[in-house]
Amino acid sequence: MIHPDDLKAVARRVVWFQAPEQTLALQSYFLSYVMTYGTDEDLAITQKYYSDADFEAALDNAPPGVFYRESWLKWNMYYHREPVPSLPKRHIPGVDPDSIPDLFPAKSYRADRNT
Repeated sequence: MIHPDDLKAVARRVVWFQAPEQTLALQSYFLSYVMTYGTDEDLAITQKYYSDADFEAALDNAPPGVFYRESWLKWNMYYHREPVPSLPKRHIPGVDPDSIPDLFPAKSYRADRNT
């Protein structure tokens, strides 16, 4: 698929460790990185090509380890996802994901709290 140059430039900035074409091939992955590491300009460019539904789908399918607490909270609250769900967890073979402590418990962060 051919992507516009401005979108490839965003992909190059927010996912600096791989080719923009690889990044853009994985929509949820790319949008998660934009929401976490993108500038206001990066976001404006990305919003020309992706809808709010695409951004929400990225939250639903966010890869573990991309979002940090503040960006996860910001974007989930932006899309009125309250209480904010727990950050995505890595799946480690042989390890019960529920045994991994959640550094961001959903019930402790709500829109009515100052964080």
